[in-house]
Amino acid sequence: MTKAPLNILLISASGRRNGSVTRQLTDEVIQSVQAAGQPVSVTHRDLASGAPLIDEDWISANFTPLEKRSADQAATLSYSDGLVAEVKAADLIILGAPMYNFSVSASLKAWIDQIARAGLTFRYTQDGPIGLVQNKRALIVMATGGVKIGSAADFATSYLRHLFGFIGITDVTVVGADVMGADTDKALAQARTELKAFVSSLRDANPKAA
Repeated sequence: MTKAPLNILLISASGRRNGSVTRQLTDEVIQSVQAAGQPVSVTHRDLASGAPLIDEDWISANFTPLEKRSADQAATLSYSDGLVAEVKAADLIILGAPMYNFSVSASLKAWIDQIARAGLTFRYTQDGPIGLVQNKRALIVMATGGVKIGSAADFATSYLRHLFGFIGITDVTVVGADVMGADTDKALAQARTELKAFVSSLRDANPKAA
């Protein structure tokens, strides 16, 4: 039986295209999935050059009902619409996210602001918000120089977990190559061990046979 491709959205949030630990590790994950015999289709969203910030025009367009938007408003939201479509098309979101100053990079925050949209990725109800992005998994690969993942100074991973859960993705795995400033080799080895386990769980839990 032929396996259908696993649709992966790879988000690279490092400002470095060369020498990035998170880029290296996320690439290794995809290679491991392919080596295990799972066909994959990868969409790569590279945030190294940044992402547009939301502004007054964007907010006005977003809060205008779809059927009432002008051509200019539709154009203003076109980039965001494309990002949302990438998220919805993915089976697995792999996010390479280095920690910058205890949190996420500015480009990643801009991406989040572009995809967290009421009516598209979540909706409000009397019982609270409900995520509309269902039946997906997310892998967050974090790298830090001196902060331990999960420590009081880590404002990134809890934020990202909450964000994914907010839009409906509750199956989230965090792997950290953390405190690399103290022992790079140890941090990378531990991250690779955890990523190997993730790839195994992915294969076992999601054969995705056509």
